[in-house]
Amino acid sequence: MTASKVFTLRLDPKLRQDLDQLAEATQRSRSFLMTEAVREYVALNAWQIAETRKAVVEAEAGDFADDRTVQRTLKKWTRRAG
Repeated sequence: MTASKVFTLRLDPKLRQDLDQLAEATQRSRSFLMTEAVREYVALNAWQIAETRKAVVEAEAGDFADDRTVQRTLKKWTRRAG
């Protein structure tokens, strides 16, 4: 396992207070909570980028839903007002 590196982060006072309260409530360190938050953020954004890239490849290949499929999907997921 590679050694971890120190990273400095500026937080506004309210966010730091909230982080401190969360650390106390969960009996975790600020460092642990911040590492977990960054890990989740990076994973989520990596997933979104990968999915966007796949969608671009599909679009460039002309792989689109036809009008009938789009209408069926819209009907399935929307409600009629009234």
